[in-house]
Amino acid sequence: MKLWSVAVLAAAALICIVGASYWSVAAVAVVTGIFCVVVGIGWPHLLDVPAKKTQGAVLALAGAAACAAAMVAPPTALLTWLPAAAAVGVGVIFLIQLLRGTGQAHRLESTIGNIAGVLLTVMGSGWVAADRLAGADGSPAGLTIGAAGILAALAVSLIPLPDRIAAPLGVAVGALAGALAGVLQPEAGVHAAAAALMGAAGAAVVMAVRRLILSREDIPNRRGRLALALAPIVALGSVVYFLATLLVP
Repeated sequence: MKLWSVAVLAAAALICIVGASYWSVAAVAVVTGIFCVVVGIGWPHLLDVPAKKTQGAVLALAGAAACAAAMVAPPTALLTWLPAAAAVGVGVIFLIQLLRGTGQAHRLESTIGNIAGVLLTVMGSGWVAADRLAGADGSPAGLTIGAAGILAALAVSLIPLPDRIAAPLGVAVGALAGALAGVLQPEAGVHAAAAALMGAAGAAVVMAVRRLILSREDIPNRRGRLALALAPIVALGSVVYFLATLLVP
C-alpha cells in the first residue's frame, strides 16, 4: 500500500473530525463512530484471520457503542463507559473463538489480533470526549491542538527520508504545530509548552505507524487498507482526550 494514500485518507478523516467539532458533539460522535465502524469491519481483513465478518461486526459495534456512550456520559467521567464497551467486545471475541471449536486455523492470532482491534476501536470515543471538553467559548482547544500536531506529522511522513531522520523531524514539526495551534487560541489559555507536548505525542504515534506501513507488503484487500489508514486516527482519540484533561485548563 502506498504511503501517500494512507496519509491522505488519515488526513481526510482527521479534518472531518475537527470540522465536525465546530458543529456539535453529536456530529463528532457520528463521524467518529463511522470511522470506528470502518476500522472494525476492516481490521480482520487487515490481519487476514478467519471469521472476518463476525469478528469485524463485533469490533465495529464496540467502537460505535463507545462513541455513543461518550456523547451521553456524565461531564465528570466522559469515558466512564469505555472499559465496559471494551470488556463486552473482548468477551464476545473469546466466545466466537470458543464456538469455532478447537483445532481451528489461526485461532491464537485471531484472538489476540481482534482483542487489539476492540481496544483500538473503542479508543476512538476519545475524540467525542475531547470535544465535550470545550471551554465556555465553545472552542475544543485540546482537540484542535492535538489534531494540528497529527496533521503536521502526516505531512512529514510523506517526505522520503530514512527513519532516523524522518521520525525526530516529524515529532519536532508536530510539537511546533501544536504550539502554534495553542498560540492561535489565546482564549483557551493553553501554555505553549503544553500545546507542544500534545502535538509531539500525536506526531510520535504517526511516525511509528509510518515505520509499520513501510515494513509491510502491499495489502490487496480494500477494507484492510482503509482500516490501516484510519486506525491510527481512531486510536489517537483517547490519547488526545487524556492529554487535554491534563494540559488544557
